[in-house]
Amino acid sequence: MDALGLSELRHLKPRQLLSQVLNFALILSTAFMLWKGLSVATDSPSPIVVVLSGSMEPAFQRGDLLFLWNRNLEFDNPPTPGTQVGEIVVYNVIGKDIPIVHRVVRKHQGPKTPLHLLTKGDNNNADDTELYARGRWYLDREKEVIGSVVGYVPFVGYVTIMLSEHPWMKKALLGIMGLLVIVQRE
Repeated sequence: MDALGLSELRHLKPRQLLSQVLNFALILSTAFMLWKGLSVATDSPSPIVVVLSGSMEPAFQRGDLLFLWNRNLEFDNPPTPGTQVGEIVVYNVIGKDIPIVHRVVRKHQGPKTPLHLLTKGDNNNADDTELYARGRWYLDREKEVIGSVVGYVPFVGYVTIMLSEHPWMKKALLGIMGLLVIVQRE
């Protein structure tokens, strides 16, 4: 029991214990506020995503961490408005919660219709029409696309993949972090 530092908990006064618990809550709330701030700045509900499959190889590998942007800033010279063919986007299919990272292979928009996109994984033989909601042949850019990929860090997302594939690891990691915050001396 002493190897984990649990005997320290017995010696903490209630005020010290409360202080440590509040420290832990402060760390969690700060992380949440940073995430929400990033979401507002990028105009994306999920500004950072992890590649979960090999469908975009060789551009992105499983476990790569992607940074998304969903605002129409004009990076090109001359500026090109909206999503372009060849751009890599992340989208959620209505009714499914798993983000999909694929390249835009076709787009069309009428004068009174929203921008529609057809996507395909670089490593896939067919386009994504099988992945879209039933009866849909295109994605609605405004409703279904989370953002466009603007940067990435290779393999950093494997931690997230491991934690989601092995839920016990997530619980153990959270428990250890919580314990460390509580037993840590100031």
